[in-house]
Amino acid sequence: MFRRLLTLEEAKRALGKHFEVKPLGIEEIPLLDAVNRVLAEDIVAEIDVPPFDRSTVDGYAVKAEDTFGADESKPVKLEICGIVNVGEKPEITVKRGMAAEITTGAPIPEGADAVVMVENTERKNREVYVYTAVAEGENIMKAGSDIKRGETVVEKGRVLGAREIGAIAAVGKAKVKVYKIPRIAILSTGAEITEPGEPLGPGKIYDINAYSLSAAVVESGGKPVYLGVFPDNASVMEKALKQALSVADMVITSGGVSVGPKDVIPKTLSLLGKPGVVVCGIATKPGKPTTVAVVDGKPIFALPGHPTSALLIFHILVRPIIMRAAGRKNVDEAVVKAFTSMRLFPAKGRRTFITVKLKKDDARLVAEPATTGSSGAITTLLKADGYLEIPENQQFIDVNEEVTVHLFKSHLENL
Repeated sequence: MFRRLLTLEEAKRALGKHFEVKPLGIEEIPLLDAVNRVLAEDIVAEIDVPPFDRSTVDGYAVKAEDTFGADESKPVKLEICGIVNVGEKPEITVKRGMAAEITTGAPIPEGADAVVMVENTERKNREVYVYTAVAEGENIMKAGSDIKRGETVVEKGRVLGAREIGAIAAVGKAKVKVYKIPRIAILSTGAEITEPGEPLGPGKIYDINAYSLSAAVVESGGKPVYLGVFPDNASVMEKALKQALSVADMVITSGGVSVGPKDVIPKTLSLLGKPGVVVCGIATKPGKPTTVAVVDGKPIFALPGHPTSALLIFHILVRPIIMRAAGRKNVDEAVVKAFTSMRLFPAKGRRTFITVKLKKDDARLVAEPATTGSSGAITTLLKADGYLEIPENQQFIDVNEEVTVHLFKSHLENL
């Protein structure tokens, strides 16, 4: 039998007494390998970007005052004193009455303070006719106008994507310090579980949880270490869990946590070491049999075997812990406001999470239950955009009531 069920907050506090969530360490890696990693240092520019005044157009570098008064009917004639190409150091000086041919991105030669677009000129041998006046600084990107030396370019704790990688490359860094990726061991239990790709025997089902939870671990910033499917046998599970603890920073199991004779996980967890089981059942629906242990400073999350229950409890309880261990600052799920399509009731005495599909109705979002009536149906989550929460002390959520929907993704698709 379960002891008194803990509320979700009590369960989090019980875990927090024995396990401090913090990044697992720092490593330096090549910038090209840093996509989706969490930056463990501030990136401070040691150079100006651009490092020199550069032309933003193809044309002619000039002294702006030489072009004043130029127009279509009265062009200004300037002597061409040379050419400046991109990637070259200018070896010429632009004096009064002169112009230097220049390409986009090339350094501005000494003496020039503006660039005339080639479209506004006409070249004749060693002379160029300018048909439009330019102001000082026109068509020039100044040194440091994008990034100044000493400026913090990317802040510590940011998840590195294409934009951040590009900004770091712009200041010349080839390596960055990032937080280590937490390794999460994943085990499935049950005699009925079969690996995808294998023939499906009588009474067997394919292993959904190991694959969905592994994907969820990756999405949370962790690295899944899949150890396989194990029978409901205490000695076998004890050996498997010890192996999991030896190769990973956290452990996730699914199945074997209820009160049946084949549900051996809670008893096995109590044999592994101190403090052992710290949560044995949570007052939520789904997820009631969820069990949590801490062994040698590492948490073990024993999730229900039903796919929807396992993945939903992962999102609510496990995901934020993996994200913090990976160094991520923002662990909150994206939320939107929506209006319910029907009256919704919680399970008596338990906080209830209901998966919902969002639809647009004029200018507002409507949330309707995505459930198929069974927490074992993976299609429930496949159809859902997110979930809403009904507190244990609330009788119901009424039809057309505004609610907060926690999204499974940071954006809504197909809306």
